[in-house]
Amino acid sequence: MKVEKAKSARRCHQVCRSSAGLELVVGEVGYYNGKCTNTSANVEDIVKSVVHTEFLTDPTIVPALIRLQFHDCFIRGCDASILLDGPNTEKTAAPNLSVRGYGVIDAVKSALEKQCGIGIVSCADIIIMAAREVVFLGGGRFYNVTSGRRDGLISIAAEAVLGLPAAEISVTDSINVFANLGLNVSDMVTLIGGHTVGVAHCSSFQDRLYNYNNTGKPDPTMDPVLLKTLQGTCILNSTVDNIANLDQNILSFNTFDNSYFMEIREHKGVLGVDQEIALDTRTNGTVASFASNNSVFLSQFATAIVKMGAVNILQYPLGEIRLSCGSTNAALAPLPPPPI
Repeated sequence: MKVEKAKSARRCHQVCRSSAGLELVVGEVGYYNGKCTNTSANVEDIVKSVVHTEFLTDPTIVPALIRLQFHDCFIRGCDASILLDGPNTEKTAAPNLSVRGYGVIDAVKSALEKQCGIGIVSCADIIIMAAREVVFLGGGRFYNVTSGRRDGLISIAAEAVLGLPAAEISVTDSINVFANLGLNVSDMVTLIGGHTVGVAHCSSFQDRLYNYNNTGKPDPTMDPVLLKTLQGTCILNSTVDNIANLDQNILSFNTFDNSYFMEIREHKGVLGVDQEIALDTRTNGTVASFASNNSVFLSQFATAIVKMGAVNILQYPLGEIRLSCGSTNAALAPLPPPPI
């Protein structure tokens, strides 16, 4: 759907729908074609080049940039609000303190400004395009992304604290949180499948190892070998918050595939919600489907993350195209001259 004039501008809540009730993908594929001042420059190729270079140095940017998109889109929609610096911004909220990838987004922004000119590509679109690139680099399916988002002007830490799903969230609460974004149960399971790459801190699941539901005992649904392994990583009363791979398959922990679903079917989920989606009757059918067919998971993930990328986006004249991803343009404006 092409962005037209100001009179048609709006902020889409959940997924935009036509008068006939049909879902519309907000923005358009190839939105930036021909929009660079250097007409030979291709925005998506530039993003691909920068992200690929970063990936060769640090393959763990795969889960980092996927998580960055998730944490951005969950709060105020996909508007790059998570990138804004300053006191009490989303970036400072406890759930976001371990979010990484900001430097990669800045590197992409810098490269685009040099090739395309200032104020052409939004930081919100860069997050979406960069996440697509790492999914593909990690072994996932390439998918087309829509562009045309604008950057938000507001970022509030308290909203991130309240709005981001907690590590210990139940399946029921997770279904509700995703539903608030216009995403269904299948979308939720699919997107949680992003845990096929990345890590979790011990503090996120330590209760499952020692005091599940305040019983003073471990979670009985956890595989005993995994339990012993994780107890060795996450020592009770340790002052160090260690990390563990979300996908316990050592051959696949940084590969974007369906290994995670096979693991949780074997009771090897690390986070509580990981294990619960394999046990709950509302979600275990989807888990089984993905565990048995990698192609089905990769295809569904591509569809679901594009759907997430359309959540609550800003369109002209709302928002702006930031000059720096960490600041609103007003914050960068020079101070007026002192009075004479």
